[in-house]
Amino acid sequence: MGTLSVSVPDDLKVQMEELDEVNWSAVARKAFEEKVKEVEFVRSIVKKSKLTPQDADEIATKINKSMARKFKGILS
Repeated sequence: MGTLSVSVPDDLKVQMEELDEVNWSAVARKAFEEKVKEVEFVRSIVKKSKLTPQDADEIATKINKSMARKFKGILS
């Protein structure tokens, strides 16, 4: 099995050390596996997509504006 070093802020490291019952390697391994699956899934969708980058940007802009209106309403 390969080895990977991960840097975390000092204050987080202190908090993690206080939780000695947690297997941090297993937590990190699971998070890495989930992220790899997520990225592979998105790549498989993009590979099949007929959208142009311009189409994708336009959709993203519309989603961002819609979400901004939604959250603005929640915070008001």
